Amino acid sequence: MITIEVHISTQQLFVFENEKLLNQYFISTAKNGAGEIHGSEQTPRGWHVIRAKIGANQAVNTVFVGRRPTGEMYTKELREKFPQRDWILTRIFWLSGLEKSKNRFGHVDTMRRYIYIHGAPDDVVMGIPGSRGCIRMRNEHIIELFNFIPIGTRLLIKE
Repeated sequence: MITIEVHISTQQLFVFENEKLLNQYFISTAKNGAGEIHGSEQTPRGWHVIRAKIGANQAVNTVFVGRRPTGEMYTKELREKFPQRDWILTRIFWLSGLEKSKNRFGHVDTMRRYIYIHGAPDDVVMGIPGSRGCIRMRNEHIIELFNFIPIGTRLLIKE
């Protein structure tokens, strides 16, 4: 069985199969820290499941808005044109909380907060917090995971 752990304190994501470490990646979680409240732009803690995988067969640097490809490819010029965009690129794992009142239902619902693991521009620094709540990864790493991790995989996000 495959499981994932996200460690906010070290900004790393770990992939396990039957408790054996398969791989680890530097990531970037929320610049506002950990928290579950809707609108906080914080990364939610606790047990989650990958509810959906989005972006199969899309090109590297495909831009997503509302979980749909926009037809754009990320470039520095596009970033300059839209400086306020939260760049969600290449692939998306849409997360759903599993712990009632902690990260599921009501004002703490991870899925309704649209919290993802997703690709990010190559110039985004990994290993330090910087997102608006999601978990950012290098595009090459999110593709690697996307091709390996099934829908329904459980993950634990902890400080």
